[in-house]
Amino acid sequence: MSIAELRREYNLAGLRRKDLDADPLVQFRIWFEQATGARRSGRVRKLIVNTYKSLRMIRSDELIDLNALTLATVDKGGQPSVRVVLLKGIDERGFIFYTNYQSRKGRELADNPRAALGFYWPHVERQVCVQGEVSKTTGAESDAYFKSRPRGSRIAACASDQSTVIGNRAELEEKWARCETQYKGQEVPRPSFWGGYVLKPVLFEFWQGRPNRLHDRFRYTLGKGDAWIIERISP
Repeated sequence: MSIAELRREYNLAGLRRKDLDADPLVQFRIWFEQATGARRSGRVRKLIVNTYKSLRMIRSDELIDLNALTLATVDKGGQPSVRVVLLKGIDERGFIFYTNYQSRKGRELADNPRAALGFYWPHVERQVCVQGEVSKTTGAESDAYFKSRPRGSRIAACASDQSTVIGNRAELEEKWARCETQYKGQEVPRPSFWGGYVLKPVLFEFWQGRPNRLHDRFRYTLGKGDAWIIERISP
C-alpha cells in the first residue's frame, strides 16, 4: 500500500458551538481529561472509545504519552523547526514544559519568544493547536519540577549538552557516568541551563474529526479586554 492510500474515516462524534466552554483553557482541560480517561464523556462516545482501547490492547499497542505535544519554534532567519516534548502542567498562565535552555529550541525561543503547540489524540479523533508567547518559569518552579524527576533523568540533564555534536554514544555515556559519580550520595542540582517555559496562549483551534473530511473546527482568538472570540472555521 502506498502512502497516498493510507486513510481512515472519522466517525466518533461532532462538535457544536454550544459544546464549547467560553474559556479555551477550560475546554482544553475537558478534552485532555477525556483523552486520558479521567473525565466521562457521552455514553456513545465512551462505548466507542473503550472499544478502540480494547482493540489496541489486543494488539499490545498501549495508549502512551497522551501529554505529548509538537512544539514549533522559529529562528532569527525565519527557519521553523519542530519536535515533540511533554506537557508538564496547565494553569491560568498557559502550558508548561521543560527543557535545556541551550538546546536549539531554547536558543530559538530566546531569539523569538513565540511558539506553536500541537496535540493529537487519534483514539478520540481530536487535535488542538495553540499559538502564544513564551517565557521562562521561575527558578523555584524549575527547581521543584527538577527534584520530582527520576534521578537518572536529572543526571542526564547535567550530562547532555543538548543539540550539540558528539563523536559517539560512548562519549555521552561516559559523561553520564562521571556525573553519576560526582553526585553519588547527594542531591543532583538543577543545572542553570535547564528549566521550564510557559506558553501564554493567544489563539486556540479545536478540531473534531468528521466523516467525509467535513471536520468540525472552532477557533478561539484573544480579543480586547482578554475576551475570547469563538468562530467556526471551514475544514
